[in-house]
Amino acid sequence: MTSAELSSQDQPLRRPSGPKGLPVIGHLLEMSRDTLGFFERSARDHGDMTAISVGGFPAVIVNHPDLIEQVLVKQNEHFTKNRVFWRQLEALMGNGLFVAEDAEWQRQRKLAAPAFATIPLGSYGPHMVALTERKLDAWQDGQVVDMHREMMALGLQIAARTLLDADVTDDLEAMEQAAYWVIDEVAARFSRPLVVPDWVPLPGHRRYLKGIAHLERMVYRVIADNRTGKNASAGFLSLLMAARDEQGRPMTDKALRDQICNMLLAGYETSALSMAYGFHLLGQHRDIQAEIAAEVEAVAPGRAVTPDDLPHLKHTERAVIEMLRLLPPGWAIGREARRDVRIGDYAIAKGTTVILSPWITQRDPRYFEDPLAFRPDRWAGDFRRQLPRFAYFPFGGGPRICIGNRFAMMEAMLLLATIARRFDVEWLSDRPVSFLPSITLRPVGGIWVRLHRRNPSR
Repeated sequence: MTSAELSSQDQPLRRPSGPKGLPVIGHLLEMSRDTLGFFERSARDHGDMTAISVGGFPAVIVNHPDLIEQVLVKQNEHFTKNRVFWRQLEALMGNGLFVAEDAEWQRQRKLAAPAFATIPLGSYGPHMVALTERKLDAWQDGQVVDMHREMMALGLQIAARTLLDADVTDDLEAMEQAAYWVIDEVAARFSRPLVVPDWVPLPGHRRYLKGIAHLERMVYRVIADNRTGKNASAGFLSLLMAARDEQGRPMTDKALRDQICNMLLAGYETSALSMAYGFHLLGQHRDIQAEIAAEVEAVAPGRAVTPDDLPHLKHTERAVIEMLRLLPPGWAIGREARRDVRIGDYAIAKGTTVILSPWITQRDPRYFEDPLAFRPDRWAGDFRRQLPRFAYFPFGGGPRICIGNRFAMMEAMLLLATIARRFDVEWLSDRPVSFLPSITLRPVGGIWVRLHRRNPSR
């Protein structure tokens, strides 16, 4: 099917088919038991669009790249983020860029976009590499570690350094605990069918609000230090503080807090998951790790890798792209139809939740030969240009594409190159990895690996 065929208005409208659900709860029980398997079966049995019911709310799973493009790009104005789900995170996200809509989102995007456009990516690279090297200095030959936890700790340090331009070493343990409380509760909320208000005194709620309070104190402290000149920040926060809207007004402290918390949630965990999953895959393909290590040593002999080296690290780049294809941290994207709308030749009713899943589309054998295999070299040559535009979309797409995607790719490549050169990471096959799909794709029980020190020249 071509894009023109899918979007032709001459075709009669039809309703998407779907599996039979239970009364009232629909497909909620089946989804909760095996979310990824449910999505895979839906794509296999019902094709490019599957109709489902989530606790009585209508939804569709969209799998074809051209239909995904209709939702994210060509008709994006007819869709909004799912308000029921995101309302659960108001205490954390406030009204930041990640959750704002319509005119407010456009205003915030205009304020934040120049900061990302002028953000000195190259200047952050050395901080990322230095923090990674410091982490690696603590690793021992033969040591067994949970790569998920290791990368979460490293990712948090990098996020604090780049977003706030603040060294949180002294506060790292408390900050890590706060971040875990918040992220665990976010995952729990996206995995359960009912919205439970924050004021209900559940243990997870109490930890969540305590974690938010700790993160807020840190962010407001850094904002105050910047305003008083105590901290001459050069981080992303300073760029946001310098931004002005069309009336020449700066962001309030509350608006700055919301943006930083949005960026922290949107970027910190997904970056850490990318690396953790990357070494889960590379730990099963240690020959590819060795290839990357040799490439890095050839490009940056006897010195730390820098952002200027990245264009020359082709094997490293292909490995990162393939990691994000096979195990995308952002495994699904949700939208809600604002009005009755036509997607291809399908009729979508107002209020329908539309789910787009990189996990499904990026594993589709129509676009990827041997789709479940980790094969970085598939990205050699002009393979990517031959793909439909949304056969691969780990950062989303359209106006709401991840605003930090260039930053995320730089971080992933620098970390992979730095770690692979110093350590050969072996995945422990007796500690299988299972996945919890919530707002991100999280590993259950960690990603356990054994570290083998290499002997680089530096």
